[in-house]
Amino acid sequence: MGLPTGKVEYALGTGQVTGCGLSFGAEELDGALAGPVASLVFDDAGKADVAAILESAADTEFGDAAVRRILEDADTVEDWRVGEALAESYITQHRGCCFPWPDSRDERKAGSSLPGADLAGLHQDGDAHRFAFGEVKTSNEGTYPPGTMHGRTGLKQQLEDLRDQVSIRDGLVLYLGYRAKNAEWLDRYRTAAQRYLADRNDVRVFGLLVRDVPPHEDDLRARVAKLGRGCPESMAINLVAMYLPQGSIATLGQRVVGMRNGGGA
Repeated sequence: MGLPTGKVEYALGTGQVTGCGLSFGAEELDGALAGPVASLVFDDAGKADVAAILESAADTEFGDAAVRRILEDADTVEDWRVGEALAESYITQHRGCCFPWPDSRDERKAGSSLPGADLAGLHQDGDAHRFAFGEVKTSNEGTYPPGTMHGRTGLKQQLEDLRDQVSIRDGLVLYLGYRAKNAEWLDRYRTAAQRYLADRNDVRVFGLLVRDVPPHEDDLRARVAKLGRGCPESMAINLVAMYLPQGSIATLGQRVVGMRNGGGA
């Protein structure tokens, strides 16, 4: 099962820029890790497509063994990667988003980092679609906000860049466009592109903070206020702090691997 909507701990902002803090229990986290989060972490959908191609090319027993080797799941997963999958799973299920091309498919080697937004996809807005871009940070620091909010690669700067820099948004639209040809989501891409070409600010931006400390609005309060100053009228920015059970982030990678391999945490 996926994550439920979560218990609302606080709500901030109005209009274009809003924020909220949501808490989740241990059973809710376990259910998500064993289900949609694991599927995202190990890219089950993408591997199924590759498996069909490789299996059609394997004509010997040795070929079958090689296919299994290539497609086998990683035996270690970074905690931040699971945090990112939790965030993606949540806004896919509860915010009408779709992220059809995981950036992990563009890695030349496992664990490498790529420029651009963590999440680039589509947001359903009534009967139409618009582009959705998101940044995710996972932190178990005991400060509010955590250090991952600040610095050149912090959530603060990344969200301001998505709000203010058209070149970054253009690059993400191009990134998705390369991958949309012949894809089942091509029509949704086209409708989002029509809106973007008419208004380059007509996008949905998400900032997601995955935490395992007691909820506190200081995680998001300053960001919601400052992002609202000068936010383009047609842009919507939504910040979400996801509070997991205390101390759980340090074992997210181990748990998702264990659940995939043996069904236990």
